[in-house]
Amino acid sequence: MSYEKVEVPEKGEAIEFDGEEISVPENPVIPIIYGDGIGVDVAPAAQTVLEAAANATGRDIAWMRVYAGEHANEQYGEGEHLPDETVQAFEQFHVGIKGPLTTPVGAGFRSLNVALRKKLDLYANVRPTYHLDGVPSPVKDPDAMDMVFFRENTEDVYAGIEWEAGTDEVQQVREFVEDEMGFEDVMHENPLGIGIKPISEFGTKRLVRRAIDYALENDRDSVTLVHKGNIMKFTEGAFRDWGYEVAKEEYGEDVITEDTLWDQYEGEQPAGSLVVKDRIADNMLQQILTRTSDYDVIATMNLNGDYISDAAGAQIGGLGIAPGANFGDGRCLAEPVHGSAPKYAGQDKVNPTAMILSGRLMFEYMGWDDAGQLIGDAVEEAISSKQVTYDLERQIEGGEKLATSEFTDVVVENIEELS
Repeated sequence: MSYEKVEVPEKGEAIEFDGEEISVPENPVIPIIYGDGIGVDVAPAAQTVLEAAANATGRDIAWMRVYAGEHANEQYGEGEHLPDETVQAFEQFHVGIKGPLTTPVGAGFRSLNVALRKKLDLYANVRPTYHLDGVPSPVKDPDAMDMVFFRENTEDVYAGIEWEAGTDEVQQVREFVEDEMGFEDVMHENPLGIGIKPISEFGTKRLVRRAIDYALENDRDSVTLVHKGNIMKFTEGAFRDWGYEVAKEEYGEDVITEDTLWDQYEGEQPAGSLVVKDRIADNMLQQILTRTSDYDVIATMNLNGDYISDAAGAQIGGLGIAPGANFGDGRCLAEPVHGSAPKYAGQDKVNPTAMILSGRLMFEYMGWDDAGQLIGDAVEEAISSKQVTYDLERQIEGGEKLATSEFTDVVVENIEELS
């Protein structure tokens, strides 16, 4: 495959996918998008740390710079926010990483993050949320937080099916809803915008299936389906029902529902079993604070997943340290949870931890668990020794404030000492 603006590394090899498993060479080609705003700071930092961990475990990375957002405009011309060959690169090489991309509020182009997820069918946005030793937290026991969020990535209101107030299109939709469907009593006077919230059985079941598989593979106790099905009965309520169908019909006796747990086992979870349960979304937002240790793996829809995982991230110190990755069949695109924060761009001051730990998720998907563990240990060592960037230093008594590049150097030194 040829590229116009992208240079394919000569020495690296492509990761292969046979329809069931990926095959990772010792020197894989890894596409990377720096992203907008602070992406110019955190992406090179992540590259440096990931490369150090790979080298320390006898491997190498052939980085392939691809473009989206502001940098794509520079390379391809104004208005080219997501070039075709960027998508092609991730399709060809299967595994990659990206920095934050800016999404305008209210007007302008739609989310590039959402566009990439949909084009590549990266249907599971996975966000592990755990506390790193030394990170200040607003809660009494941040170590109780150890959840992994599986957020459906292609449906819900993020599908982008909506019509702007005052347009001919919104009027057509309104007339259909009022005249054909009989919902006149819920439609306010113009102007109004209208959006559609699609939730499918297919999209729900593959997301829940992936969450259950993860929980079983990693010896987790429970998977919780989070929804607002008491109000949105045929979308979020259906998500709940379809999720339970997966648990009941596709897994053996080791996967039980919460009803079965109480009806047959009097609430005492059998050893080696996995419990699938559900919670209403607004209740869950307080449950993660008041009963944190009761939850392990969370499976939910797009919008709920965004809200709840961010709230959980606050409990372990904020989004500056919150990693994430998007998964499809034979594909992984790692990305930090935080946004682009353009006012700090290029100042060499922001915290690169979230993107570094997102790279750790990418390594784990590639089967490089040893390199991933090195990264986690090295980052935690830096923070616990109070060598941190400004966002944490101002909260830590006796902390040493480091620039982004200085913090990166400390993490790399830790990797070298630990390996």
